[in-house]
Amino acid sequence: MKAMILAAGLGTRLRPLTLNRPKALMPVANKPMIDHVVDYLKGFGVDQIIVNAHHHHEQVVKHLDGGIPFGIPVVVRVEREILGTGGGIQNTARFWGNAPFVVINGDTFTNIDLAAAYRNHLSQGNLVTLVLHDRAPFNQVLVDIDLNVLDIAPAPQPGRLAFTGIHIISPALLDFLPEGPSNIIDAYQRLIAGGHHAVRAYVSEGHQWLDIGTVESYRQANREALGKQTMLVGRATRIDPSAKLEDWVVIGAGCELARSALVTRSVLWDNVIVREGVRIEDSVVTSGLEVEEDLIGQSY
Repeated sequence: MKAMILAAGLGTRLRPLTLNRPKALMPVANKPMIDHVVDYLKGFGVDQIIVNAHHHHEQVVKHLDGGIPFGIPVVVRVEREILGTGGGIQNTARFWGNAPFVVINGDTFTNIDLAAAYRNHLSQGNLVTLVLHDRAPFNQVLVDIDLNVLDIAPAPQPGRLAFTGIHIISPALLDFLPEGPSNIIDAYQRLIAGGHHAVRAYVSEGHQWLDIGTVESYRQANREALGKQTMLVGRATRIDPSAKLEDWVVIGAGCELARSALVTRSVLWDNVIVREGVRIEDSVVTSGLEVEEDLIGQSY
């Protein structure tokens, strides 16, 4: 099975965290976000992956290294201009072959049963299967009793379901995507308007799912990635015996916490220095920074 990870976005809602690092490489529990997505796909039998990249694309190329760190081929398709979700998929047309493939947003943190969704797609014969769930306030997709997708609204509406960011696509869909920048949702809407039931839904329940599109959801993903743990501290990090870690904390490698420092419900990337007596609460601190004053509810 082949899959595409959509990772070309600018991550504007996550600034300043994405100013010097692409969203795909932001750490979740001290592991780059895209590594979580690759591992998720591999766990369901995906054995070839293509990733589109734009913002700080050279970092993505270097990190993925052709897939060597993951044990499967991982190709990066660099977009000199952002092509959008439709254009990005069309730009990978020669990669796919004849079998249906998976497309997943690079900021989706989930354990949805992808194998069940893929089997459902194979059994239906439609062009696209959108993996949906009931998750207010994201419910924008209207389906009928047979799970045909009838509409995808620009804003949430009652009686609808939410798109998880996972598509299962038959290669014939590529014929409906224009060359150049485009939005895949526009193509889906055109197919829906044609009335051929080419776009259907698979509804998942009882799973973990986060769309890491904001700083708050990014912190939440780190908390959920800890599982039953409450603390994660990277290698070569030094914490003064008088410093305190409370509630839950993720701290990267090579950090230093000085006397009487306090960190709670926060994420520190690698090589962060927290000075004496400083309090960090509900915040995110990016790599290599020195924190000399209290941070409460900030990203830095």
